[in-house]
Amino acid sequence: MKILHLETSSKNCSVAISEGEQLLCLCEEISENYKQSESLHTFVEWALEGADIRLGDIDAVALGMGPGSYTGLRIGAATAKGFCFALGKPLIAINSMETMVEPFLNQGFELIIPLLDARRMEVYTAVYSGITGEEITATHNSILDETSFATYEGNKILFVGDGCTKAKECLTLSSAEYRENVYPSAKYLIHPAIKKYENKAFEDIAYFEPFYLKEFQGVKKKDKTQ
Repeated sequence: MKILHLETSSKNCSVAISEGEQLLCLCEEISENYKQSESLHTFVEWALEGADIRLGDIDAVALGMGPGSYTGLRIGAATAKGFCFALGKPLIAINSMETMVEPFLNQGFELIIPLLDARRMEVYTAVYSGITGEEITATHNSILDETSFATYEGNKILFVGDGCTKAKECLTLSSAEYRENVYPSAKYLIHPAIKKYENKAFEDIAYFEPFYLKEFQGVKKKDKTQ
């Protein structure tokens, strides 16, 4: 089973190729300028070359479906759907929050809470068991203040993601640690993608939409007549 994995929901443009549970190749870059439109197809080419396979050899495409950057998610979804349509392969969608949790499981934390920056004091977040990785609170957007996550006071908590910067400014939890430079990565799509592939939990390619969580907010252009 060879799977092409794409993760474009954050500042990390990430592409991986796996065979079974083995990671064959990973190409990714974290950029403040969100370079998915510039880098994604190049990274796919490099990953295929590094894995020494052709695009036609893959059995499925796995996509980090968000939440996250609206533009990044659209680019990733369009690319994944294009490959699936052209190759006649299934599409697998994984919540991007899951990829932020896996590398920190069983490291002594009771809870792992991803925080992705969603502008101002807002974040995308969810709560997971630090042991099993089971979702405790579903993914949602939240405005951070001093009362956020207060119900988990007393638990040993690890917050991960670029939303940690603003969280540290207002949260007062006594047993919390923060890891700011953590972003969704395609290499952590492998295990959940295998499970979905084996269970044939595929998306309807024609109607699939990323998990935007909230509507796009564009920048209003200044009226040149003023």
